[in-house]
Amino acid sequence: MSFAALDSALLGPLFATETMCAVFSDEARLAALLRTEAALARAQAAIGLVPPSLAPAIERIGPDAFDMDDLGERTAISGVPIIPFVKALQSKLPDDLEPFLHKGATTQDIADTGLMLQLREGLDLVAADIRVVLDALARLARRHRDTPCAGRTYGQHAAPITFGFKAAIWAAGIADLASALPYIRQRICVASLAGPVGTLTALGERGPEVLTGFAEELGLGAPSVSWHVRRARLVETGTWLATLLGALAKMAADVVHLSSTEVGEVAEPHIAGRGGSSAMPHKRNPVSSTVILAAHAAAKGHVITLLDAMAAQHERPAGLWHAEWHALPPLFGLASGALREAIAIATGLTVDAERMRSNLDLTRGLLFADAAASRLSERLGREAAHALVERAAERVRAKGISLGEALRAMTEFPDTTDLDAAFDLTSAIRSAGLWTSNALADLERLQASAEIGATSACP
Repeated sequence: MSFAALDSALLGPLFATETMCAVFSDEARLAALLRTEAALARAQAAIGLVPPSLAPAIERIGPDAFDMDDLGERTAISGVPIIPFVKALQSKLPDDLEPFLHKGATTQDIADTGLMLQLREGLDLVAADIRVVLDALARLARRHRDTPCAGRTYGQHAAPITFGFKAAIWAAGIADLASALPYIRQRICVASLAGPVGTLTALGERGPEVLTGFAEELGLGAPSVSWHVRRARLVETGTWLATLLGALAKMAADVVHLSSTEVGEVAEPHIAGRGGSSAMPHKRNPVSSTVILAAHAAAKGHVITLLDAMAAQHERPAGLWHAEWHALPPLFGLASGALREAIAIATGLTVDAERMRSNLDLTRGLLFADAAASRLSERLGREAAHALVERAAERVRAKGISLGEALRAMTEFPDTTDLDAAFDLTSAIRSAGLWTSNALADLERLQASAEIGATSACP
């Protein structure tokens, strides 16, 4: 199990955290498999199916007792890593215990259950980072609750908002995903023990009892029937990670645009040597946003792989299960790197409030067109007011005058004495502040529920 390209000594540190890589390392994989086999032995010993000394004997063997290169070569021959792993583990056990190892289980049981242990630990790391991001974005939103900036639609200035509102929207999008964490955790906290075709025939009537004990040993749930070919839980986990990356990418996309030379409203935190160019010494590229956007772009293909694996023939498929091994670890790796960069943005973003304020004047009052039309509609009616302001906007673009000047010069409606209020930022700031407060209140409730806290316990 590996991160493929994310394992690269050259590129890996850019896209995945060292901590998450450790969760899915070969050593961690073997540790999870050993823990799974020990739990199986303990559950079976509890009802007299295997000697009580088997589990302790397994637990005395660590990942470093295995020759990783040899396991890899044998995996290439057998087609799955569990076969050479079990044989190697048997060779390390006392002769009187060796026959009882892996009793009743099949390759996929051990592989899937070991993977669930890794996914659970990976979710702990993701949850902890999400909490840091949300806390930082909440502080950013509060700090700039009254900082006016341009609201943009279709890439153009639309109407005034506040930067605090924009940060609150970022936080709300990420919080939407965080609120689903308990469900995702519950879906992956399930053991697999079903035997070759899902009926655990080798254990007979004792099968359900062993499964329950096995799952309890690992802190996992016991399914009512085999999930060898019911792969929705893995699709849901992968899709959740990809969607989380999408929520982070929304923030990154905004930061990239707002940090462009022409806009210049924000800048990622400056780190010496970061964001430069091999050809242009002056560059300060938004590296954190770049990493997030790259992770989001790469994630979709892995989700497709997981979806394809659902079309499993009969009781065990050829190839599709194996394909999953290329998908889930990279998704966790990409999420870890993106969250690391999101933390950097949320905690260190430089906000240029003065530039935001000056940019509001770029369109010479057109940002207030909606407010002006709304105020004029009280006298002219909605359609007439909209048409009047639309004509005035054309004069702004043609003559370079302000929207207020254009409206006051129009003979169709000479009485514009009450238009000043339409060009006052106070109303826009107040409205943005209201919705910012709503978003932050929702976020506080989510954080208070502890649903996104990092914990290895399953719900």
